[in-house]
Amino acid sequence: MIDLIKKSVLAGLGMAVVTKEKVEEALGDLVREGKLNASDAKIMAEKIAEQGRREFDEMSEKLAAKLREFTVRAEESAEKRISALEQRVRVLEQNLTPPPSRAREP
Repeated sequence: MIDLIKKSVLAGLGMAVVTKEKVEEALGDLVREGKLNASDAKIMAEKIAEQGRREFDEMSEKLAAKLREFTVRAEESAEKRISALEQRVRVLEQNLTPPPSRAREP
């Protein structure tokens, strides 16, 4: 499960890098075509990168919260199962223990 989550996050990072490269490429094309000057392109790239960082941070926080929630639920479930098993073991042990023998009077 953890590996799947790690792979998903890394894939998201890879997409962010590809997206940044695509944005820079598109802005570069606009500069070359004269539709945008270089300083405006730089400002736009920085704004887009900042927005991407914010979104990534938000997603990371949400993912961390979900992982904490999942962990707490898993621990609670495990504790319940362990408690039930301990109770079953106590019952089985009581059933296996022979009753104390009474001395017979002659």
